[in-house]
Amino acid sequence: MASTEHRKQQGGWRKPQQTEQSSKSSNKERLITRDVALIMAATFFFMASSMLSGPIIAGYAHTLGASGTLMGFIAGALSLSALFCRPVAGHLADRTSKRRLAVLGASLYVLTNIWYAYASNPASLLCARIVNGVGFACISVCLSTWLSMLLPVRRMGAGMGLYGTMNALAQAFGPDLGIRVSKTAGYRTAFWIGAGLAITVVICVLLIRDAGKPYAARTAVQHTQHRFKLSTLFEPKVIPIAVIFMMFGIPYFANQSFIVNYASDTHVRFGVSVFFPIYAIALLILRISLRNWFDSKSFVFFMIICTASDCVMLLSLTYLHAFWQLTLAAVATACGYGMMSSVTQAKAVIIAGKARSGMANTTYYAGIDLGMFLGPLLGGMLYGGLPIRWFYPTLLLTMPVAWAVFAAFHRTISRADNTPRISSTIKTASANTGTQNSNN
Repeated sequence: MASTEHRKQQGGWRKPQQTEQSSKSSNKERLITRDVALIMAATFFFMASSMLSGPIIAGYAHTLGASGTLMGFIAGALSLSALFCRPVAGHLADRTSKRRLAVLGASLYVLTNIWYAYASNPASLLCARIVNGVGFACISVCLSTWLSMLLPVRRMGAGMGLYGTMNALAQAFGPDLGIRVSKTAGYRTAFWIGAGLAITVVICVLLIRDAGKPYAARTAVQHTQHRFKLSTLFEPKVIPIAVIFMMFGIPYFANQSFIVNYASDTHVRFGVSVFFPIYAIALLILRISLRNWFDSKSFVFFMIICTASDCVMLLSLTYLHAFWQLTLAAVATACGYGMMSSVTQAKAVIIAGKARSGMANTTYYAGIDLGMFLGPLLGGMLYGGLPIRWFYPTLLLTMPVAWAVFAAFHRTISRADNTPRISSTIKTASANTGTQNSNN
């Protein structure tokens, strides 16, 4: 009886411990925590502030006396500046506090939006765009890297999908807000609102408990090497992923820049600006309803789906004459470019590992920057050099290039498909490190 009673007492003591351990394990598997929610909010306000100025900056430059060519260069200066600054930002994201880097980037956004409002000539506006690109590089790499540190490895795809959803919502909200305010209250008011959104980013970042301190998984060789290596600028293993996504980005950004001109030249009788809100809504629905697919389906599965969707988008726009075709093209864009955005970003972090997540995101965003630059550039060449009906069919050539890159590196990419399923040890270590960072 005493032995039985002793065992019961031992069992009584074990039960709360087991419950506590299972509770801790459950918390580590949670997708949305307080800090993750704040990073998502900061992402929305940051991207909304960025997208607010995007569609109005060229027109504003024109009011300051810029020529057509200079208008385009000023508009693209942010992407070019960000492209050159990302390697440095990614390096810092792996070695310093994410909170400091995010506050720096958001502060530059506040500064440059006020600078925009009071710029007196195109040269001043161009300088502001270059500084804005520095802020864009810092905060975009920092927030995505910070988020990847807080997410369980098994839920990386779903988490990055929700991160992309915040971007999609901001891409629908920001441009519409900027255009409406600039038309009703003027450019200066619109830029002040952009500064206010950037201030909100700073507030969200300061409320995050986890300081975003870098992982200690660095070797002494990495700290002491002085010879130049590609890995000091980008993550070499992620470059194929970035190139694949760039191939999906080129048609998207070419369409973004020339859909209005295309509709005008082909005598489309309805407004095509609604394409982007439809795209954002469709992407939001897809990323929420299919969020678990990102962690359970293979990369080649998404390559097939996204390629077919991009083809549907480009062909629908080629024969655009009815509103349902525009709607189909917008939904297909969400299924193609939109879903590939989440898939490639999550894959980049998994392939590189969390200790190199900053450089992984730097390399991924370099693909976006190049897509944002090459899309309008190639679009302009096609628009001016080919019959208008060949504009979208020619952009279909990006899909075979994406598949050629995948075929060349499919072993490295496909090997990462199984990583979330077999890395419970890594997941536990990552969660423990995150807890230590928050305690610090």
